[in-house]
Amino acid sequence: MHIVEVPSFFIPYGGEFCLEQAKALKALGHEVRIVSNVQLSLTRSFKEFTSMPSTRKWIRVEGIEVYQSYQRGLPKMIRPNVKRWVCIVRSMFRDYVMQHGIPDIVHAHCAKWAGYAAMLISREYGIPYVITEHMPAMNYEQEFGAAPSSTWQIGLLKEAYRKAAMVIPVAEELVDQTACYFGRDYRWKAVSNVIDTDFFHYSERSSKQPFRFVCPAIFTWRKGYDVLLAAFGQMTQKQVELHIAGYGTDSDDMRRMVNACEAKDRVILHGALDKEGMRRLYEECDAVALATRSEVQPLALLEAMSTGIPYVSTTAVPRSERFEEAGIIVPIDDAAAFAQAMDSMVTRRSNGRLISEKVRQMAAPAVVAQQLEDIFRAAIGKHACS
Repeated sequence: MHIVEVPSFFIPYGGEFCLEQAKALKALGHEVRIVSNVQLSLTRSFKEFTSMPSTRKWIRVEGIEVYQSYQRGLPKMIRPNVKRWVCIVRSMFRDYVMQHGIPDIVHAHCAKWAGYAAMLISREYGIPYVITEHMPAMNYEQEFGAAPSSTWQIGLLKEAYRKAAMVIPVAEELVDQTACYFGRDYRWKAVSNVIDTDFFHYSERSSKQPFRFVCPAIFTWRKGYDVLLAAFGQMTQKQVELHIAGYGTDSDDMRRMVNACEAKDRVILHGALDKEGMRRLYEECDAVALATRSEVQPLALLEAMSTGIPYVSTTAVPRSERFEEAGIIVPIDDAAAFAQAMDSMVTRRSNGRLISEKVRQMAAPAVVAQQLEDIFRAAIGKHACS
């Protein structure tokens, strides 16, 4: 198959899930490339806004060809920015077809706005499209307001869902969570994101003191760091450390939050780590502690589990990651319950090999790629008969 991946956001704003799926599909023998237009934010990074290339170009990222463009977003001009983003993607796709021909299928990542652009491309070229959905409901609430919402974006995204050959949420709960905005009038099948299970492989841990928790999450309210630090301070077990890693976790705001924690001397901030650094940290730790308020599918949690460690987290974690021995689930925003669960984890015996193997069966590249291939082939076959 000839597959074009269109991410809603990509490097330097994430998009690893798109790249990992592209690599997995290519490994199965498919022709896969990425068409990426990233809207840069002046408020997020002045350096990125001013230094990123202003022309389109082809680059190679981890063996995948990427047709790359950077768009400068206009502050507080959402509708013009969206219109321009979609126009740029459609123009880039025309460039792509001139060079590589019409693909068999377009695989968009997130309806907002790659899925919508894929719908317009599908109309123009007569090819099917699918949407892998990663966006948590909390993101829509922050942008669109509480449901039901009549904002102009809703109708466009609902249409993109309905016209897709398949919507592929990375966790089945996402369908119910977003139904208040987009309904359920579309075809869907849940497929996990890809985890590099060979890189994040099982690692033996020796019993040691202190017991080490790791929280691998960016510094944002959604990840529940206020609850995590409160819970850590309430633990009865004291031979425990909390290691925190992720974008923004070495910021001044994070340090002020840690300084207010009763157990601040046992909290270690690592900031953003690369892939190698995260694996080393997982191998040095005994369990994950993630007091998240909202998730679709926390990839960092899966990566940690793939190395063989359990977790303490909240009901925001999807059911697909709550298999036997994986961890302890507590209510959202309940620091006391979270502290009790962390205390229990310190003395709990977990089968790390089983945890790692379960992740491999769900999220290994070959497993996910095969599921996607089956969906794509069915979509192409159905489109050809319509």
